[in-house]
Amino acid sequence: MNVFDKKNIILNASPVNKTEAIKMVGQILLDNGYIKPEYIDDMMERENIMTTYIGNNVAIPHGLSNSAENILHSGLAFIQVPNGVEFGTPEESLTAYLIIGIAGKNGDHLDMLANLAMVLTDMDKIEKMKILEDKEEIMKMLQ
Repeated sequence: MNVFDKKNIILNASPVNKTEAIKMVGQILLDNGYIKPEYIDDMMERENIMTTYIGNNVAIPHGLSNSAENILHSGLAFIQVPNGVEFGTPEESLTAYLIIGIAGKNGDHLDMLANLAMVLTDMDKIEKMKILEDKEEIMKMLQ
């Protein structure tokens, strides 16, 4: 099973808030056989503990340290939100345009985060992914 596939990408999404955005990436992972439904709850709990907004207009929702039992296969889901979705608080605005959900089996999430971090420090790539209409291009940029 591939970690990342075209079916794991939604372009031009418009979640109304971060809860809906997290549920959307979780649903992609669930629908494609990467996780059990409980992992989405883990993603929500993680967000309640600490924001998964990482800066540069990107959020990376993921589960908890004890979520392993709810992950079937390592996987990555990508949602492009052209109008952005708020991941901050009323005091601090943190708008995410790219939401990348991850589920890592057997420590894979650390490798996945490291690889994503290298790509997501490049603002040119982020700006491009915010408007790209081609799932193949997005896949290339994230691999």
